[in-house]
Amino acid sequence: MVLVTSDVQQLFDDAKNIVFLTGAGVSTASGIPDYRSKGGIYDGMTLRPEYLLSTEALAKEPEKMYAFAKENMYFPDAQPNIIHQKMAELTQKNRARIITQNVDGLHLKAGAKNVIEFHGSLYNIYATKDGKPSDVNTYLHSLYREDGALLRPAITLYGEIPFRVDEAAQWMSQADLVVIVGTSFVVYPFAGLLQYARPNVPILAVNLEKIPAPAHVEQIVGDARKFFSELQV
Repeated sequence: MVLVTSDVQQLFDDAKNIVFLTGAGVSTASGIPDYRSKGGIYDGMTLRPEYLLSTEALAKEPEKMYAFAKENMYFPDAQPNIIHQKMAELTQKNRARIITQNVDGLHLKAGAKNVIEFHGSLYNIYATKDGKPSDVNTYLHSLYREDGALLRPAITLYGEIPFRVDEAAQWMSQADLVVIVGTSFVVYPFAGLLQYARPNVPILAVNLEKIPAPAHVEQIVGDARKFFSELQV
């Protein structure tokens, strides 16, 4: 079955300011597990991830948060796939921007311009004491800097505000096509960005299953890799 119909291709051809809203499903093809599906990072856990990745855990039990992140979230050898590549190509042509929930850095690795990493990046490390940057290899070797300062990745923990929220809302208000890819679309405020899209702007969702979204969102159920393989950019 063809996922990119002539009508869908026409939407992309006509659009000058596409905004992609992306989630973990974009990176599963690169070997990075998602969060909530069977076999995902959260599957079969005893301690709730909402706790392990929270400001409370960072303050009280940073070692547990560190162990969880290190064992489950870091895939430094992962490479961008066809989805990242096609999106990057559109951003390089100044026809698209990307707002991603992903913290894996693969959109940037693919050469994408104009990316908001809404939930930050696992590869941006800093010390909580003074905010000074460190590097990811140091962090993966030890939770603490040489002087004993606690290190952490610049990701949005539960209890924190995402990055560049106002800018993301502005990008949405300027879009002439919105494409939701690889996200269950249940995490707020990310899912709430949809409210900033102008009325009558076409919105597509490309996912393996339907997501909770308003009725006017055109849902394309299928593998996003196949979709982006078929898409002409």
